[in-house]
Amino acid sequence: MADGNSTGRIDGVVEWFDAEQGWGALSSVETPGGCFVHFSAIATDGYRALAAGQRVRFVAEHLDFLQDGYSYRAVRVIPSELRGTQASSRNITSE
Repeated sequence: MADGNSTGRIDGVVEWFDAEQGWGALSSVETPGGCFVHFSAIATDGYRALAAGQRVRFVAEHLDFLQDGYSYRAVRVIPSELRGTQASSRNITSE
């Protein structure tokens, strides 16, 4: 269960992402040790996947347990190419 501490928007980079498994990790100064990301948190229409090295903006929550080895979990991820546009039909926009 999350401890209720969510971050503000963080700029980061995709460490790795396994499109077949639907999850991977993000890297940023604000999430030491990395941040778990699941495809369902990616704010885009259609097929949701990320690529290693891709720049993203995300919101994460600090967990009181490890999610696949990570103490942070992304709750919303906006790929860099979508910033400044409507990120998805879920009305998530970036700044």
